[in-house]
Amino acid sequence: MNLAELNKVAQAMVAPGKGILAADESSGTIKKRFDAINVESTEDSRRDYREMMFRSKEAMTKYISGVILYDETIWQKAKDGTPLVKLIEQAGAIPGIKVDEGTQPLPGCPGELVTVGLDRLAERLKKYYDQGARFAKWRAVIDIGNGIPSMTAISVNAHALARYAALCQAAQIVPIVEPEVLMDGDHDIDRCYDVTQRVLNKTFQELRVQRVELEGMILKPNMAISGKKAKHRAGVEEVAEKTVRLLKACVPAAVPGIAFLSGGQSDEEATAHLDAMNRIGNLPWKLTFSYGRALQAAPQKAWSGKADNVAAGQQAFNHRAHMNGLASKGEWKADLEKKKAA
Repeated sequence: MNLAELNKVAQAMVAPGKGILAADESSGTIKKRFDAINVESTEDSRRDYREMMFRSKEAMTKYISGVILYDETIWQKAKDGTPLVKLIEQAGAIPGIKVDEGTQPLPGCPGELVTVGLDRLAERLKKYYDQGARFAKWRAVIDIGNGIPSMTAISVNAHALARYAALCQAAQIVPIVEPEVLMDGDHDIDRCYDVTQRVLNKTFQELRVQRVELEGMILKPNMAISGKKAKHRAGVEEVAEKTVRLLKACVPAAVPGIAFLSGGQSDEEATAHLDAMNRIGNLPWKLTFSYGRALQAAPQKAWSGKADNVAAGQQAFNHRAHMNGLASKGEWKADLEKKKAA
């Protein structure tokens, strides 16, 4: 393992004004998104959609540091025969790959899940590295509900995240460690804070036990945020203040950067929260985005599967990437969104 090289890639992933495009939706997830815009989900339509984004020159060169790909996508070629990985590299961004294989019910823990995919991961990572991937992603899913999460669910998922991260670094691939506490419930921000603190503390404990080099990884956490069904949802400033306080309590300064997931927030909400955190300043790590839906909902709708709409889709993607690039520097303003709408 070359730690200096891993750190160089990790630093590039959180370069100022840039963030990560999460384009790693499973076939099932992207089918739901395509259904919403009346587009049939086929290998070609998925390729065409992602090619549209990867050829969005302004977004990809100015605001996107890396792209998380799904297994299907990393092997695909553009319509003109250029590998999609090459399109990403030509834009100056870094190709990455989602390597977990989804979730399964956790035995003995009703309503809780464990992420799987460690079997043969070492050999898969070698193939992905040869294909151009320089970072990877593994997502653990922690739900908040009546009596959950259990310490069992937190422990087994943290253990798997750390095993994955150690295997990545051995393969000279930067791991994105993603322990996601879901915002699906009716819990308040303080409940989210408490659960996320337990999850992050356990995750970093496991990372140390399994000798993962913190300088060669990126953390992809949820924000401290109210559940979507909460009667009273915390405002932007409270989310920013509590998230920064939480991260300072849990995340060692050796970690080069934190790239947030959007986790069901609206486009503008995810941008506003990131911006408010960066305005707090005096942070030991870079704070940026690793958004999927919050970067892609607008371009998907603008594109709607039609070749004539590629330019409109790219324009929508450029705008969202630009807004989040500004937010990653604490320079976003809400009236920039209104100008776009006009």
